[in-house]
Amino acid sequence: MKRIRRHWPATKINFRGDSHYSRAEAMEWAESNGVGYIFGFAGNTRLDALVAETADHLRFRHAAGSDAKLRTYESFEYRAKSWSRPRRMVARLEVSLQPDKDCDGMRQEVDIRYVVTSMEGRAQHIYEDLYCARGQAENLIKLHKAQLASDRTSCPSPVANQVRLVLHTAAYWIMHTLRAAVPKPSPLATAEFGTIRLRLIKIAARIVEHASRIRVFLPTACPEQPVFVAVAEDLMPAGP
Repeated sequence: MKRIRRHWPATKINFRGDSHYSRAEAMEWAESNGVGYIFGFAGNTRLDALVAETADHLRFRHAAGSDAKLRTYESFEYRAKSWSRPRRMVARLEVSLQPDKDCDGMRQEVDIRYVVTSMEGRAQHIYEDLYCARGQAENLIKLHKAQLASDRTSCPSPVANQVRLVLHTAAYWIMHTLRAAVPKPSPLATAEFGTIRLRLIKIAARIVEHASRIRVFLPTACPEQPVFVAVAEDLMPAGP
């Protein structure tokens, strides 16, 4: 944080994490250092009691309607025993029908998730747009590790391992740029890097170099030929 603040002193910084990070020490440090936070929080009987009325109302709406599931949000102040002050809690409540093992039928259940945060805004925005967005960040990390093998830091030298990570990160941005150039109607626009590598990179082609251009001749049976051409045209530098 000290290094980040040295380079970007006016940048607003927020911490986001699951319930493992919702410790009093972490929140107090963030509040003392001008850092925002949003952490998952494990439920308990006190929290459930605070949203019991909202949960009952949601159950009634679900029973009276025809929706498969209903969801609502609530924001309130809460102070745990280990906290020095009350903090803002956001609860996400969802009602749906779940299998009942006792009677071989279905029963209504309420699923409640909590987050603790220092941020302002509507409860739904806090939970869906800010907290749940961490899932996409985790997916990008998984692409970096699993599909570009960036966790293979087996060199005896730490500097060599750092260089390998830099090269893997460069490969990540190349793949990310390539996927961003795929036309949106194509399924490859949201495909994983492994799929893009197999469908757009690891394909046979004949390359002919001319004085002013390089031509790529794809096989007539190439199923992704239109996508390949569209990506190449999008990434092609503009002419003089």
